Amino acid sequence: MPRLRFETARDLLEAYPQARDELMIEPADVPSLTFLDELSKHQVVDKAIGFCAYLLPRREAVWWGCQSVRALAPPTDHKEVAALRAAEDWVRVPEEEQRLTALASGRQSDYRAAATWMALAAGWAGPGMPPGSLAGFEGASPAASDAWLPIPPDYTAKAVRSGILIAATKLSPQQRTESLKRCAAEGARIAAGETAGTS
Repeated sequence: MPRLRFETARDLLEAYPQARDELMIEPADVPSLTFLDELSKHQVVDKAIGFCAYLLPRREAVWWGCQSVRALAPPTDHKEVAALRAAEDWVRVPEEEQRLTALASGRQSDYRAAATWMALAAGWAGPGMPPGSLAGFEGASPAASDAWLPIPPDYTAKAVRSGILIAATKLSPQQRTESLKRCAAEGARIAAGETAGTS
């Protein structure tokens, strides 16, 4: 596993300026892991989850997201189980075939399910989407179905964050806060290189 990607919170927000508005946080010259810990401690744990999703490299973010979903609200529906498994398969074997399988699984699953977002997170962890990926989406041009589409670099982080927060809605408010704090702490350990995770 790679070591910490962004030394400070400012470094992260300069690399992903859209995260500043999405998470409603300001750049600070504070070590990233300290910043993450402070977000968790001050009851803004949703922001901590989002910050961690951006802090981790895409592969580690997907793994962390999958493990968080399993801890918060393990899927029981067979499509959701398959979506989560597809994401985990890509983490274990991060090749194009596995990525596209995860993308297809995510696109065919319920967008209200946490596992769907983990599959999409894995599927979006590459340079592009294959022809037809936006077919049927409102506003997609006919030409969009004939060409590979570039994937913005923040899509995986956004999907991981969405999946974890969706999974957390299954818990009571008190359980939710404490469980998300544990997820953020585990993400911090992965970011620091303390957890092998994907083996």
